[in-house]
Amino acid sequence: MGKQIGYMQLLRQNKEFRRLFIANEISFIGDWFTVIALFILAGDASGDSPLAIAGVLASRSFSLALFTPFTGMLADRFSRRGLMVLANVLSFGILIVVLLTGVHKTGLVSVYALAVVIVAARAVHDPAEYAYLPNICDENELLTANALASGGWSVALGIGAAIGGITIAEFGITTALWIDTTTFLVAALMLSMLPHGGPDASERGATTPRVVFHEMVGGWKYILRSPPLRRVVFAKGLWASGGGAQILILILISAEEGFGEIAAGAIGVLFMVRGFGSGFGPIAGRPLMANMRLRPYLLGLAVGTCGAFYVGVSLVEWGGFMLVLIFLAHAASGLNWVLSTTLLQERSADEWRGRVAGTDHFVITLMMGISAVAGGYILTENILDLRELIAVTGLVQITLCILWIALVSGPEKRMLQA
Repeated sequence: MGKQIGYMQLLRQNKEFRRLFIANEISFIGDWFTVIALFILAGDASGDSPLAIAGVLASRSFSLALFTPFTGMLADRFSRRGLMVLANVLSFGILIVVLLTGVHKTGLVSVYALAVVIVAARAVHDPAEYAYLPNICDENELLTANALASGGWSVALGIGAAIGGITIAEFGITTALWIDTTTFLVAALMLSMLPHGGPDASERGATTPRVVFHEMVGGWKYILRSPPLRRVVFAKGLWASGGGAQILILILISAEEGFGEIAAGAIGVLFMVRGFGSGFGPIAGRPLMANMRLRPYLLGLAVGTCGAFYVGVSLVEWGGFMLVLIFLAHAASGLNWVLSTTLLQERSADEWRGRVAGTDHFVITLMMGISAVAGGYILTENILDLRELIAVTGLVQITLCILWIALVSGPEKRMLQA
């Protein structure tokens, strides 16, 4: 690996990445207006039931897990730019219909349905962007680009969650959703000016159910035949095993007495801290990710570090120090995300990269959904209290860190030394 380009240098010199970065920032900020709205709607419809709120996370996560193996295949057959534009246009259209019909106000089922259809459009976008990035960034730009993209997503999460929470508290959910429609439209227009990325039309072949299934299975076989891919494709799932419940926990902490009188604003604050942390980690930790001697251990260590900080969260009072611990926990998880993404992009051929992305997203979203539902059930049935659940999620991540170092770091080290 050559010398890594600087963050500002990349934004100045690579106009395609700069346009993609700005378009995503606009779209992602709007996304969090809608996500916060869904949490509030689910809480209002259920009397703030932890399991009902976990249902929003589960419906989003399980839908992504269902869709991304298929949409990852699309990113290997069609224009990746076109798929990203289509995703934003679909999101715009879905929200317009929802707002004009008022269906989002009709109960818990409608909240889950909205979560599913919105995330279906996101499932088109994410593997396409994942596979597209190496089309516009060279080898020395890729790690920096992924760190910056993750940092941008995180800043958008922080800003979108904070402003979205305040907007909902002051002006209502409908206003927040109208703002989101505008961000999708602007993002689609900006993305339409990018190079197409992906295969030429002459390379596609027929698109029949049999061909689609064959290509999806071919992507899984490609990963299974490659130990370097097979190891890393599960890395994000290590974090998600506890991380799905931890996202639910942030929502529930916001409702605890003494941490904010306005639920939407309190959720916004906690998600802002999460977002800024997950952006800070990979940007500040880029030298660690570029260190070849540390790489075999880093994916596991990042998950274990996140878990250790969440164990700390379970032991302290809700307040300023807790926010610091949450920030640091998600800084570690962000590092795991960026490094695993970069390694998968580097280790997969372009014609397979969309399907590798789809599998990567399948693993993390499936684990997040299971984790969130399990956390909601545990709290609803009073099996553990909130602080005990926080500690358990951290201990799960620490255990998986130890298993990674024991089982995976050795083969990774030998591969890098070969």
